[in-house]
Amino acid sequence: MSGFAVKGWCPDAWRPMAAGDGLLVRVRPPLGRLTRAQASGLCAAAIRYGNGQIDATNRANLQVRGVREQDWRALVERLLALGLIDPDPALEARAAMLVAPDWRAGDDTHHIATAFRARLGELPPLPGKVGFAIDAGPAPVLRDAPADFRIERDAGGALLVRPEGRAFGRTVTRETAADALIALATWFVDSGGAAAGRMARHDAPLPWPAFTRPADAAPRSAAGVHPLGAAVALGFGRIAAAELDARIAAGSITGIRVTPWRMLLLEGGVPEAGDRAALPDADACVGAPACPQASVATRDLARRLAPHVDGSLHVSGCAKGCARAMEADVVLTGRDGRFDLAFAARAGAPAVDAGLDARQILARFGAA
Repeated sequence: MSGFAVKGWCPDAWRPMAAGDGLLVRVRPPLGRLTRAQASGLCAAAIRYGNGQIDATNRANLQVRGVREQDWRALVERLLALGLIDPDPALEARAAMLVAPDWRAGDDTHHIATAFRARLGELPPLPGKVGFAIDAGPAPVLRDAPADFRIERDAGGALLVRPEGRAFGRTVTRETAADALIALATWFVDSGGAAAGRMARHDAPLPWPAFTRPADAAPRSAAGVHPLGAAVALGFGRIAAAELDARIAAGSITGIRVTPWRMLLLEGGVPEAGDRAALPDADACVGAPACPQASVATRDLARRLAPHVDGSLHVSGCAKGCARAMEADVVLTGRDGRFDLAFAARAGAPAVDAGLDARQILARFGAA
């Protein structure tokens, strides 16, 4: 397998990542929500300083791509004015927090996420990809989204804190949940977790007994009508900033929630015909030439192949697998300008068939 650069961190607004199409600037909206004014302002910034496209990531962040180095500082100043990033770069780097997107003001998810966010400064230095999930609705909805420490429900309705990779957690309350997350993150560092990088790879004994099993996961939101308004499906997690801004201006939208499912929730929005289109279960990173790690183009192949795949599909430009953390039924990993094919695996898994070009892949699945 050809080499690729593992950065060991996720980009944010203060630490953009250089990509083939310019700088990638990631925005972590507080509690995964933007007000109407913030959303419109972000759209304007993406048009002014980026390539005019906005990406939603599998960590429910938003990305502005194609930013020129000389425009980066002006973009940061605009994001600060909008209240979308923390003025302290150290706190912004610690804000890797997923929040169940259907929270309501005052409910357990909102209460715990607000309390925890106010205490980010108490966290120890953590590896750059470590994150938290606050998922305190009736049943977990973020189970397949990447996180290292989770607040969830058990089958009886009690709250629990659970480290990723462990089947059981420990019961907490809405008042003690933030304490438990901070304590667990501190234990992770003190017990050598930084060497493992992620909680799922850290096998040290937990600092307390864990006997509580989380409730079964709930289905994720579907595109179309949503209790908050409208759920808008985004092809490969991307939308033109001008398109989103026009929709904000024309409707009664009061805010936007970001999900980790290639979907935006428009508060107060009315579904349109395209919103109801069911997206195939297909993920593809931006690929070459936009990403210097990728040796192959990805998204055109994924679009053509997805209707012919029975199950989920992941097309990755390299073995990092940025677009999908979990396994997919069919995985194509770029390597030296061709693809390695695997089944029921993650990007970079040992290939069942190696060195394929796009034509061979399409033919194999009857999509040629």
